[in-house]
Amino acid sequence: MEKLRIVYFGTPEFAASQLEAILNAGYEVAAVVTMPDKPAGRGRKIQFSEVKKTALQHGLPLLQPDKLKDPDFLKHLSGLEANLFVVVAFRMLPAVVWQMPRLGTFNLHASLLPQYRGAAPINFAIINGEEETGLTTFFLNEEIDKGAVIMREKKPIRPNQTAGELHDELMLLGNKIVIETLKRIEKGEAVAQAQDELSQGIALKPAPKISKEFCAIPWNNDCLTVYNHIRGLSPYPAAHTKLRSDTGDEIEMKVFASEVELCQHGLPIGSVVTDNKKYLKIALSDGFLHLTTVQQAGKKSMPIEDFLRGTQLIGDWKTA
Repeated sequence: MEKLRIVYFGTPEFAASQLEAILNAGYEVAAVVTMPDKPAGRGRKIQFSEVKKTALQHGLPLLQPDKLKDPDFLKHLSGLEANLFVVVAFRMLPAVVWQMPRLGTFNLHASLLPQYRGAAPINFAIINGEEETGLTTFFLNEEIDKGAVIMREKKPIRPNQTAGELHDELMLLGNKIVIETLKRIEKGEAVAQAQDELSQGIALKPAPKISKEFCAIPWNNDCLTVYNHIRGLSPYPAAHTKLRSDTGDEIEMKVFASEVELCQHGLPIGSVVTDNKKYLKIALSDGFLHLTTVQQAGKKSMPIEDFLRGTQLIGDWKTA
């Protein structure tokens, strides 16, 4: 059994959780690579990534290169003499980096590859109404998310689950699969399977980066499609819409939660129906979608009752 010496690559909370698990399991982390610090928020204060915070808490060496092909960074990386790189929620690595360690470089991806390759697998699994997703560890190669699979672990998706809730559950499950993958590599038992073998006879669905335009709620679809769109983007980046009155007044809001009411009605699609007290629902082709948690620009997220208490919708309103 070969002792592992790891360099860890990651940025957000999801990746910080896996780094913590690796350290708790007693593995040696020679250094951590994360994104450069950047200003964020209204005050434009310098923010550290969650992975950097974890690395600092454990006193780990940090590398934050602007460019992953920078000669000084590559020299420093090589000098660490790590035999394995681990990547979780980081940018694409050039071949000169992922080919460096003798035991390879593996990535943790939040889907059952080869399904949902791309930047937003958790979101798209819910948006597409999947009942199951999971996690995959795989060795990196020249193509994004197409390397040979080491392990896959399935995870059911509840009918009302949001992307945020699924993210947190997969993050914890990731602790298990990352450590098991490390054990297999350590013992020389990591038998990787080509993704072409796993994809035969199935239609593959992508998970591309989500744009602001995509987050606009598609009210011309049926209730379940719109419902899945909202929960698949909740709480981040969040679905958004505009309501417009017959007098030209306009309200822009994010929608974090909704409920489906299937029924027949004679209203135009996009019509707003409300009692201005407890409910606000949008007419769709096969029923109504009740908005239950919303947020106007500059305000906090709130139940629809609180929104209606402060905003009376007088006259005829529809989605814009």
